[in-house]
Amino acid sequence: MAKSFKIAALAFLISLIIRLIYITCRKVWIGHAHADKPMVMLFWHGKLALMSFAFGKWSCGKSAKVIISDHKDGELITQVIAHFGIGAVRGSTSKNAVKALVGALRELKNGSDLIITPDGPRGPRHSVSDGCVTIPQKSGADIQILDYTASRFWQFGSWDGMILPKPFSTVTYTLSEPFSVAGLEMNEAKGLIAKKMGAEK
Repeated sequence: MAKSFKIAALAFLISLIIRLIYITCRKVWIGHAHADKPMVMLFWHGKLALMSFAFGKWSCGKSAKVIISDHKDGELITQVIAHFGIGAVRGSTSKNAVKALVGALRELKNGSDLIITPDGPRGPRHSVSDGCVTIPQKSGADIQILDYTASRFWQFGSWDGMILPKPFSTVTYTLSEPFSVAGLEMNEAKGLIAKKMGAEK
């Protein structure tokens, strides 16, 4: 009980800090969403901090669900994003992969956008997991790439190089045009995704 309370309190505090930073920043939006069908949206784990606001901007009224690992850190992230009206599909390609796949396909079928960090939950940084190919291929969904840059930011020493924009900076959000990996072999599809996301070599 005490542990659950601590996680809930920390999640609320993190969501509050994120909101306060976001409010002070100037926002630039580049790209547009597609309301006619659900999408698989990808962004690097290191851009997690302020990405929740992008879902609200580009949701077109659709719900958004994020694949989050069953790792203990996943519960904190799940509770943080819940404060922004975003749900979770628990599991990852490394743990409970079947559970995550079934849940992801169900959410897409029900009309929700599905959001994945290809290099999450533990890296390597800017790697692309098999799930980023398997899910859109099995569902027939197109992929869009989410990203943001900031004019001033803190970068943490974590494995993902997490970037947190500083208050009163300019944050530029981008959403790519949709693309498909249908009919591609796994490595070919992963290479295309990495290229679209500007993966560092």
